[in-house]
Amino acid sequence: MGKGLVLLNMGGPNNLDEVELFLTNMFNDPRIITVKSDSLRSIIAWMITKSRKNEAIKNYQSIGGKSPIVTYTKLLVKKLQRALPDTCVTFAMRYTPPFADEAIQELLTHGVKEVSLIPLYPHYSSTTTQSSVEDFTKRASNLFETIKVKERFYDHPIYNQAIIELIKCTLKNKDPKEYEFIFSAHSLPQKIIDRGDPYQNEILAHAKILSGLLKQEGLHFASTTVAYQSKLGPIKWLQPELGSTLEKMKNKKVFILPIAFTIDNSETEFELHKEYYEVAKKIGVKEYLVAPCPNASDGFVEALLDIYKNL
Repeated sequence: MGKGLVLLNMGGPNNLDEVELFLTNMFNDPRIITVKSDSLRSIIAWMITKSRKNEAIKNYQSIGGKSPIVTYTKLLVKKLQRALPDTCVTFAMRYTPPFADEAIQELLTHGVKEVSLIPLYPHYSSTTTQSSVEDFTKRASNLFETIKVKERFYDHPIYNQAIIELIKCTLKNKDPKEYEFIFSAHSLPQKIIDRGDPYQNEILAHAKILSGLLKQEGLHFASTTVAYQSKLGPIKWLQPELGSTLEKMKNKKVFILPIAFTIDNSETEFELHKEYYEVAKKIGVKEYLVAPCPNASDGFVEALLDIYKNL
């Protein structure tokens, strides 16, 4: 084929037996646990995995015994492959199978010489984009003539129009003026941002773009705000946390957009749809809506095709 397109993402357990593998690999990533000592990181990873494993298994049990991320990604790859018959389209996950080595072997089997990487993180971060790209390029060293990377696409117009359509579909015939709109992004330790990681600035820029598009579409929400989910441990993380934002929403209707995710995973299917839903119910939120991620929607496929062709 000559050309290859690889979608990168962090992954998620394909079954309950992979939960420990997922946690172990994630917390052994030097881009996640940023201590300099590999042995110390390994100890920290072991401790976090040991403390979180049982709870994580219960969480995955509640959403069908696995993360939905691979299922959605396979469907996305299938649609892209159909649209790109002369390109080998595949994907690789960072912390669970299929790993980069498997994708690389597939590319080599098809005679690929030029590789395009699209990390499915709309916003650049050392913890996501850089980690996934470094992992792939290290394993693919000297195996391909060229490797091109799309580092961010939060400002891509076709992608953002796809998000607007998802918001419309979730709202259906409801009046947006009755809802407080929350852009929910995966949180990061504040120290990573303080070292120059652009993630938070890109989240805020993206929220501004989408807010403008919503108004252009005549979708005027009661308010819009950015909050952060998935905080872990006692250190300072990005603020405001989604739970504290929901505490201000008693007797109000809430609409949540998972702005940092392109594919539904445990942070959306479990945290947003189940965990924070229970929080909202206890607080007295009148109505709680969550938009799906783009997943394998036609709009997202169109956006990725445009990104690939212009990379």
